This record gives sequence, C-alpha cells and structure tokens, in this order.
Amino acid sequence: MAKAIHSMIRVLDEERSLAFYQKAFGLTVKDRLDFPEFSLIYLSNAESEFELELTVNKSQSAPYELGDGYGHFAVSVEDLDAEHARFEAEGLNPRKLVEFAPAGELVARFFFVADPDGYQIEVLERGGRFK
Repeated sequence: MAKAIHSMIRVLDEERSLAFYQKAFGLTVKDRLDFPEFSLIYLSNAESEFELELTVNKSQSAPYELGDGYGHFAVSVEDLDAEHARFEAEGLNPRKLVEFAPAGELVARFFFVADPDGYQIEVLERGGRFK
C-alpha cells in the first residue's frame, strides 16, 4: 500500500517562503538537500509526518506561472475561527470563512490563503472526513 510522504512546489524566494510556512502553519525545516543548480527543503511539524518540499531553482529569477492545472494544498486545524483570526493578525490575508453546505447539510468549514508564490492553501476545520 502506498503512503503519501510529501508534496512539492517551486518557490522563488526561499527566505520569504520559509517565513510564510513557519508563520502560517508552524512548518520548519526537517531536512535540506543542496545541489549546484537547486535546493530541496523539506518542511514539517509535529502534527504529521507528511512533508512539504520546497524546490528552489537557483537560476530562476522570474515568478513561476502556476497555470490552470494547480488546485491547492490543504491542512486541517482544530479551531478554524481562531486560526482565521490569527492569520488576519499576522497579516497573512486569509480569504473569508466558508461554510460549504450545498444540499443544506454542512460538509466543511474552511478558508483559503495564498503563499508568497501564489499557491492556494485550504485551511479546513477538523471533523468528518477532514481530520
């Protein structure tokens, strides 16, 4: 059986990205692999073994074009309202809180935030299938 271990995104400014992911999600550097042309930086926190891999291509000077294929990365939190307020206080510009109930029954509560490179991150309240 396969086990999900990480997801990778390309980032332009390493320090800016590390600061965002630390402030927003408490992710810190677990490992780092440096090569002449690029660096791979693995971030995680105590909540999960799953890692976010930041790839820094050293020759890249222009922002990446995310295209129309990228969807989003998702995390779950215990207290969505408190996290939304914290994101606002930290100046992370979270979008509005959403209660998703298409047939009248609550499926999920969430908000989105963009990282410094424009990647969308969904912050879901824990419960149901979103643990």
